[in-house]
Order: sequence, then C-alpha cells, then structure tokens
Amino acid sequence: MNEWLRASLLRSEVKKLSEGKRRLYQFVIELEDALVESAKTADHFLGLLEEKSPYERASQHFGLPVIKVIRLINDIEVELNEKVERRYERTKWIDYTDHLQQIDAVGGEKQLFLFIS
Repeated sequence: MNEWLRASLLRSEVKKLSEGKRRLYQFVIELEDALVESAKTADHFLGLLEEKSPYERASQHFGLPVIKVIRLINDIEVELNEKVERRYERTKWIDYTDHLQQIDAVGGEKQLFLFIS
C-alpha cells in the first residue's frame, strides 16, 4: 500500500473515532512518536519505551488500569487497520506522472485533483 495514502486514510479514520477512543489513541501515539524522535537506534527506542511507557502514562492520565489501556489501544488499532484497509480497497490509485510530464513538455498548465472517500 502506498505509505502516503495509508497515512492519509489513517488520519481520516482517527478523526472519525469516538472522542474517548481518539483522545486515548492520540495520547499514546504522540508519546510513542516523541520517543521515536529522541531515540538514536532501535534498541535505544525499545529502552525508552520500557523506561517511559506510554501505556503507563496513559493509565495515569486517564485513570485506567494499564492492562485496560493496552487492550483498548490494541482494539483501536485493529479497528483502524480494518477501516483503512476497506477504504484502500475502494480507492482507485491512478498515476498521472507521465501525463503531467507530457503536458509540461508542451508548456501546458498542470492541475492535479485527488479525491479520497
């Protein structure tokens, strides 16, 4: 799957989650992303995950047991993956790169329209 399209579909589906699910998911993902940014290696990232567990911080922030946070995040990720996959299957991806290059060669105006439903 095209990574840009997948990321776009994922962002769209996250916005459609219920407020509670969205807040929890975004809280954990933002903490994980911050750890990824600060990690120097994959092993360093794993160490940071253990040391600064996003699940434990979410547990404290939302007043939920850690195991419930883990289950909820897993359920949300399964739900999001299924929805993204369904939307991807319904999406038709057309590459107009060659067509735009031909228009540019004759001095034409370039326009690109992208519709995602």
